Amino acid sequence: DNEIVSSLPLQMSLYFNVYFFPFWWLSTVVMLHMKYPVLSDYYKFILVTIMILASLIEVIRLYLGYMGNLQEKVPELAGFWLLSLLLQLPIILFLLFNEGLKIQPLERAVHIIFALFLTFQVIAAFVTLKRMVNKLATHFRLNQFDQLEEHPVPDFYSLGKEERAVSMAGRGP
Repeated sequence: DNEIVSSLPLQMSLYFNVYFFPFWWLSTVVMLHMKYPVLSDYYKFILVTIMILASLIEVIRLYLGYMGNLQEKVPELAGFWLLSLLLQLPIILFLLFNEGLKIQPLERAVHIIFALFLTFQVIAAFVTLKRMVNKLATHFRLNQFDQLEEHPVPDFYSLGKEERAVSMAGRGP
């Protein structure tokens, strides 16, 4: 009944990600500053926008991951999983594989590490979410069963027999 379903590997990954993110952010901003003059105008706009979005998403994502995993809250962990899978992972893969961005070796290294964090977290969060949902569904079914034992529902067919007996007795021959 008091089984813990939060994931230690996911929590460790989130912990290390919290310390890695400032390093990733600083190195990416420094590299952006260095290559900014040689980038085309649309890549300048795209990279600045991505840096702002990725930074905001990452702060929210890490918060939701911590709360969802440690407090075993399904909505927060589901939000973490969706932000990781649908927003952060595509952004990092774009930064990692788009050669028009003139990717530097330091950038490639930190983006690979970030992509590995995200990939692991997506998988671990999915497994943890599945366990949490199964535990909650089992808990819900057991509560329903306990309520059924405390307040039994009258037998449907027995009401019908009594009702028929009363109505037949009232009719007469």
